[in-house]
Amino acid sequence: MTAVAHLAGGHVVQEQPIRYPDAGSVQVMTRRGWWLVVLNFLIPGSAQALAGSRRLGRVGLGATIVMWVLLIVAAVLALAAPGTLASIVTGSVPLPWGGRVFIVSLLIEVLLVGYLLLWIVLTVDTLRLVRLVKAGPVARMGIALLSVVLLVVAGVTTGAAVSKTDAARNALGSIFAASGASVPPSDGYYNILLLGADSGKGRDSMRFDSISVVSVNADTGRVVITGIPRDIEGFPFPKDSPMHALYPGLHTGHSSPTCGWTAAINQLNTELDVCRDGSRIYPDALSQGSTPGVEATKDAAEGLLGVKIPYYAFIDMAGFAALVDALGGVQITVTERLPEGGGPRYEGEPVDKWATGWIETGPQRMDGTTAQWYARSRKTTSDWDRMKRQRQLQEAILKQFTPATVLSRFEDIARAGEHLVKTDVPSSMLGYFTDLAIKAKGHKVTTLELTPAENVNQTAPDLGYVHDLVEKALHPPTPSASPKG
Repeated sequence: MTAVAHLAGGHVVQEQPIRYPDAGSVQVMTRRGWWLVVLNFLIPGSAQALAGSRRLGRVGLGATIVMWVLLIVAAVLALAAPGTLASIVTGSVPLPWGGRVFIVSLLIEVLLVGYLLLWIVLTVDTLRLVRLVKAGPVARMGIALLSVVLLVVAGVTTGAAVSKTDAARNALGSIFAASGASVPPSDGYYNILLLGADSGKGRDSMRFDSISVVSVNADTGRVVITGIPRDIEGFPFPKDSPMHALYPGLHTGHSSPTCGWTAAINQLNTELDVCRDGSRIYPDALSQGSTPGVEATKDAAEGLLGVKIPYYAFIDMAGFAALVDALGGVQITVTERLPEGGGPRYEGEPVDKWATGWIETGPQRMDGTTAQWYARSRKTTSDWDRMKRQRQLQEAILKQFTPATVLSRFEDIARAGEHLVKTDVPSSMLGYFTDLAIKAKGHKVTTLELTPAENVNQTAPDLGYVHDLVEKALHPPTPSASPKG
């Protein structure tokens, strides 16, 4: 609607149909009503700037411009520098009573809620400016209904953004509670100890069912996963480890009427958390978001593999199913029929007597429960087979973490992550690891299993040989140039 001029009493009068409409014209008031409602939705504050309180309009327009600028900057960073965006969004401060508050994501929630409340005020004020009684009889209902629909759309959209931000903040606060300092890569890699176990109630001596080291190249994002058998023995502790004073040679087992452990690596959690006073051996573990048992296992993995491992991540196998379901399932090709269930009650009991179900061969999309049994099942196969299946699941899940999947299922994934993962990776490293995760998509995951198939003795491994295997996996020899002529 444009302003027009006409001659009245010898003076030129400027008509502004939006601000000073002809209230007696049903056509003008109807058309004006539609315009105001649409403008309020497209550019909140513009209706007031054109037809109402210019002060309120300036507030609305200012808030709208700020939100647009923030969204544009976020979109540009998401495309060009996602790591930088992750670093900004995950900005946090420690709390006096422990843990951290992710202050930037909290501020985003407050801004979104505040903007939505302002939008509601502007919509109500816009309906006042419309003066529905002056519009046509049919248009009155249509304009009012359109205002409500557009407000619902704005509210649902903003509410969804608030919900996703809140889910992300809660998940980050649950997973990244540690406040440790970031460390530089070691020999070009960040090595993270990945532990899997069932931390259900009533388990006072939890043993890690899955132990592996995920090595991420600090430049290219290339990932190498080294699987460590949970029952492997004959490993040393580095000289700078508190455990080295107890075991200057190799780790050994112990048995007594009250408590005991074997020499296996997955017994360290029992040894430190149940049989010894682990808090004296690793006094800073809890304050750094870890436990004595985890720290001892981390040191043992360092001695076994010959690499520095600054961080760990613990995956609760009881919550593993929730993550798979949150991702919409995981695509796996099963090569051998596997039973579900806790195993036989007595030696020699036929599988059909105790199996609660079966995982059939062939390609299939597993839900969380099936994937959990696929990772656990071992009564009809060996531990080495189970390690391969666990690694297969890890790779498949990594492939599922595409931007489309994460965005569409963000809240479910974040909610599952709260109960799935604990880590001492500092939140300050999130942006950097986000960049590496994107780079990792361009590389195939390399796996190394320290099993008899790789000629690794499970009770007395040749440490020099193991270190050489790991070195070749992390730094594969480059093909020599072909001789000329």
